[in-house]
Order: sequence, then C-alpha cells, then structure tokens
Amino acid sequence: MAEWTSAVGAAQLARQLQAQQPRPAGPGARKPPAYRALADGIRLLVLEGRVPVAARLPAERELALALTVSRTTVAAAYEALRAEGFLESRRGAGSWTAVPAGNPLPARGLEPLPPESLGSMIDLGCAALPAPEPWLTRSVQGALEELAPYAHTHGDYPAGLPVLRQMIADRYTERGIPTMPEQIMVTTGAMGAIDAICHLFAGRGERIAVESPSYANILQLMREAGARLVPVAMAEGLGGWDLGRWRQVLRDAAPRLAYVVADFHNPTGALASEDQRRQLVDAARSAGTVLVVDETMTELYLDDDLEMPRPVCAFDPAGATVLTVGSASKAFWAGMRIGWVRASPDVIRSLVAARAYADLGTPVLEQLGVHWLMRTGGWEEAVALRRAQARENRDALVSAVRRELPDWEFHVPRGGLTLWVRTGGLSGSRLAEVGERVGVRVPSGPRFGVDGAFEGYVRLPFTVSGPVAEEAAARLAAAARLVASGAATGAEPPRTFVA
Repeated sequence: MAEWTSAVGAAQLARQLQAQQPRPAGPGARKPPAYRALADGIRLLVLEGRVPVAARLPAERELALALTVSRTTVAAAYEALRAEGFLESRRGAGSWTAVPAGNPLPARGLEPLPPESLGSMIDLGCAALPAPEPWLTRSVQGALEELAPYAHTHGDYPAGLPVLRQMIADRYTERGIPTMPEQIMVTTGAMGAIDAICHLFAGRGERIAVESPSYANILQLMREAGARLVPVAMAEGLGGWDLGRWRQVLRDAAPRLAYVVADFHNPTGALASEDQRRQLVDAARSAGTVLVVDETMTELYLDDDLEMPRPVCAFDPAGATVLTVGSASKAFWAGMRIGWVRASPDVIRSLVAARAYADLGTPVLEQLGVHWLMRTGGWEEAVALRRAQARENRDALVSAVRRELPDWEFHVPRGGLTLWVRTGGLSGSRLAEVGERVGVRVPSGPRFGVDGAFEGYVRLPFTVSGPVAEEAAARLAAAARLVASGAATGAEPPRTFVA
C-alpha cells in the first residue's frame, strides 16, 4: 500500500523551486552546494504547506530533467531530506514528503493561531479583527428573542431564512441594483458560497481564471476541487485589473469561471474602477465565462473622501453573468459565519438543489443575528466601528514598517484589511520561516500565487496597532536581518509580548 496521498509533478515542482530566490550568503560565506540549495528549496515548500505532507515527489531522473541538473544532485538532495526527516522512501513506492517528529503539520491556508499561542507569537497570518462589541452581544440577544417561531420548525432552510434573504435583497436594491429575494442564497460564509459555485459550475479539470495574486484560501479551495487555475496578472500598484490581459485569457483559455475581488483586493488592496468593472463584465459575457465577484471587503473603505464605484453586478443586474458573493465575516466578525450569493433565480435554484449533498443549510441563530443587525441599524454602527479600528491599525502598521524596514516597498490601500509588501529582494518564504522563530507569523507571497509566483512579497494584515504593530515590525526587521545575512538557522527564540 502506498504511503503517499497525493503527487507533485516534476514540471510543477520545478516551477515552484525556480521561482524561489536563492538564500543570500553572508560576508565571506561560500555558496552552498547545488544539492543543498535544492534540499533547502523543497524543505521550504513543505514547511509552508505549498507542497503537502505525504505528497509523492518526482523520480530523481524526472526532476533532474525538469531542473536541468544532474541526477546525482537530485539524489543527494533527497538523501539530505531523508536524513533531516522531511522525506521518506520505500522501494517500489517512491519518495514522499514528511515532517520530522515533534514538528507541527504545516497549514496550507491562513488559519489563525490558537489563542494559547498568542502570548509569544504576533499573528499576522489571518486578516481578521476581534468582534465589534457591544454589537455582537446585542445581535445574539436579538436573535434569541426572534428564535421561538423557528424552533417549532425543522430548522432546515437551504436557501436561507426568508427574512434574511429579503433583507439582503433590499440592501442591493438600495445600492441601485433591483434585487428579489429569489436572487439570494444564504451560505455558511463566503467560502461556503464559492465552494458551492465551484462545484456547480466547474467540475474537475475545468479552467478557472484568477487574479494573480489572489486570496490564498480561495486558491487552495479551487485546487482541491480539481480546478485548473489560469492566473491573470494584476496591474502595477493599486491599479486594479489589466483589462488587456483579461480579454486575452478569457478569449484564449475560455475558462468556465473567473474569480475576482473588485473592492480592496486581497492581498493588494486595489480598488477596480467603474470602467474596469464594466469592461470585465462585457468581456466575460462575450467569452461565456461566469464571473464570480467577491464583495467581502466592500464596506471596509477607510478614507472618508473615497467615492466607491458601483458594484460589479450593476453591469449585469439579472445575475446571469455575474455571481456576487458577500459575507459578514470581514465587515463584522469572522466568527459570524454568514455569507450569501446574489445571482439569477435559476442559478440560485440550482445552487440550493445542489446544497442537499453538502451542508443542507446555514445555522438559524446566526442568520437571525445578522438580520437583527441589518434591521435595527446595528450593522452600520458596527461596520463604522470596524472601519475606525482598521484605519487606526493600517496607519500604525504603515508607520512601523516604514521606520523599521525602509527598503520594503508598498502602496497604502484606501480600504480593506491587507498590505502587499515587496521585501527588498529577500525571499518571502524564508522570511515566513524565520519570522516564526523570532515571534511573528506572516504569510509569504507565494501563498497568493500559482506555482511559486511572488517569492519577493509578504502580506501584512491590519490586525494590530500601537505597541503591538511596532513590535511586529521590529520582529520582521530582525527576521529580515537574519535572512539577509544568510544566518537563517539558529534564530533567537521569540520574546513573550503581552498586548
């Protein structure tokens, strides 16, 4: 019986390895042997979860051909990885990735750290803020007051509670896009919505066009669904979409789906202009591509003088080309797992029918909590509190990074929760690895790309402020010094820091 549960092709692994930046050598240091550099590269991919544990690696000859190195180099790298506990082999079964005993399994997404780890580790991996109290408590109390009539039913509402569907539809209508409740399905968070859409529209092997970079957890969801991701490069800085590239990809690749974040893009923070939105909808309609638009950051504009463009669905109000995904998780609280899809009624009916084989429905109590917030005006007050908190965090983090890491480059977004940072020529993967040793957790750029792109970037979320932001930047600077000196091993242990 094989010991591995998945496989990594030689071409794919070669692309990921070749995208990595070489470890810089310190003063007077010698360049590491080729086998050592290869072993380090594979180890980094495993530690970051970009090559999963228990994945079968290519045969030595195949990888040597893909990398244009000698088979001896690959054999020596594999042997070094076996000695370090990152590779296991058995005659007839090949070699597969592993982690040494006592090491935690790497996460493939951007899961938050458990609370017990937060005393010594500053978590910049998860772009989520604490609940905006007292509105969470009030919403739960309001939901309990409205629960009794629903408690006398079976409790399964595959399309969502009618009152919440109506409320969400009314909010779109108020934004200038007439919407019926039949055009809304309530889901278990935005991830649940996009998962349902992918299973309905894009079976295994189907192409999905994605922004490059894009949201790491969605990319991983699509990979595990068996999709073939087609990356489309973003415009420079905060310029939004490159429409020329989008038209070419939609015409040449003919993807079944395209996934985009128009409002304060994750991770870059870009805001697509109204003209870009109109053109992308036209291009998708012409190509027969269904455009999935993630609106989870829409309400998180942080500059009061910013005039928001119309929603993407304004250019396809019937919802035949544009499927809009919204959520309470970013604007309100990640623990409130309520999302929704806006689409044409026939698409909603298909999504609801398919849901019988997934999660059946979304928790009633949480739906009632979101309904209470939207009905009473608590939603607007909570989101205003969230904006103020994110604005303060953004400004503190920007100042701290500019002071501690003046060579790092970024554009300050006008909304959202993330800062996309070019790391002055340093490897984002190595910064992530060393950062955990000095007490700051940060996701590297390749998590947000396809096949190893964006090695020279990290993503920093607006989740810390004041002294914690300053300490986070100081720890990042310490990690950067270790990586730049080539002394990425043996980093000092993290200091305990209490916010």
